[in-house]
Amino acid sequence: MTRGRFISFEGGEGAGKSTQVKRLADRLQSQGHGVVVTREPGGSPGAESIRALVLRGDADRWSPVTETLLMYASRRDHIERVIRPALARGTWVVCDRFADSTRAYQGAAGGTDPGLIAALETFILEDIRPDLTLVFDLPADVGLARAHARAGAEMRFESKGRAFHERLREGFRAIALSEPDRCVVIDAAADMDSVEQAVWRAVAERLAAHG
Repeated sequence: MTRGRFISFEGGEGAGKSTQVKRLADRLQSQGHGVVVTREPGGSPGAESIRALVLRGDADRWSPVTETLLMYASRRDHIERVIRPALARGTWVVCDRFADSTRAYQGAAGGTDPGLIAALETFILEDIRPDLTLVFDLPADVGLARAHARAGAEMRFESKGRAFHERLREGFRAIALSEPDRCVVIDAAADMDSVEQAVWRAVAERLAAHG
């Protein structure tokens, strides 16, 4: 059986990823693809328990290194129980955040040693890497305003302040620049329909050969 395709959505707070994840999944399903929609941190029962620890509470509840370890504990469970089995049975996986978020949030913005993150990627991800990563780019002020407008219980990272989110944006941009074969930058400031079209264009151009 042909391996499924793995698409990750990345970007800062308030970039509109969740809406576009659903739109892309609906479009892929309409073309006959089996699709699993999932998210990080979370995506499996164990990983969702860790999500609650990481995304709630005061901004300084965890150090960046502790956050990194929690994110990778969550990610490993997610890979074992959801992502790897789905890809093995030929299902497409559309994930709201994956390993690039740790590089950007805990690494570029938080200051965790990139060497630690790279080592965890090697041993925890193994062969699981996105075939395509869509990086939603948005000015930090705009994203934070959107995020606070829909404020809920999971607002720990939104409370980290503008400087953190400026570093976060630059971190995602640097990832996209360093891996252009995998990453496509999407202008998340555009209207939702235009963003949807840009997402589909990237998927069609990059993954059409895989059916």
